[in-house]
Amino acid sequence: MRSVTVVGHRGDPYRVRENTLPSIASAIERGADAVEVDVRLTQDGVPVLLHDDTLKRLWGHDRPLAGLTHERLRELTRGEVPTLRDALLVAGDHRLMLDLPGGNEDSVRRIVGTVRECGAGERVYYCAGAVAMLQVRAADPAAEIALTWTTLAPPRPVLLDAVRPRWLNYRFGLVSRELTERVHRDGLLVSTWTADTARTMRKLILTGVDAITTNRVDTLAALLRKARA
Repeated sequence: MRSVTVVGHRGDPYRVRENTLPSIASAIERGADAVEVDVRLTQDGVPVLLHDDTLKRLWGHDRPLAGLTHERLRELTRGEVPTLRDALLVAGDHRLMLDLPGGNEDSVRRIVGTVRECGAGERVYYCAGAVAMLQVRAADPAAEIALTWTTLAPPRPVLLDAVRPRWLNYRFGLVSRELTERVHRDGLLVSTWTADTARTMRKLILTGVDAITTNRVDTLAALLRKARA
């Protein structure tokens, strides 16, 4: 069986609020090899962990992050929305997969710059669609990239040449043995999101994927231990 990387989706969100330091720590404790987090910028350019563009769903404030300074964000969330620097520290030697929702040239440059300043380039890889990943590649020629792809049609060679991803990152419903074999023949790895049932996880493992992102890290880790045994 191929080695499968267990990726915690926004940490361990069924137990601890997503994209927070305790959620990252919980995912690692329960068996995650890596943790996927979402990174956006505050109004004053601080990279922080938040999936949505507002605080409404998680924090009850219908305020756009882009309109808040980091200081004001801390006040509204009692300091519980972590900076990227804090997340890199808490993750330790474990890897972080940085998803860049709404990434633009400025935000990508600041996020990549923070990773570089923290000396975390070897512990970080990036995922999002083609536009954001092209910007990551421009900001860091050595960055490890998981190109999120939402169709069965393969990316065009010209795009692959420009982005130079290590991974193609698919929604789990698209993944099959045929797809993983094709991607592997092209010299790339396959990651998939977001699988939460044991049945789906087993199917994905059998297709030969290289990484599975899940909200149920402990379930996936237990299945992989059993499969290896």
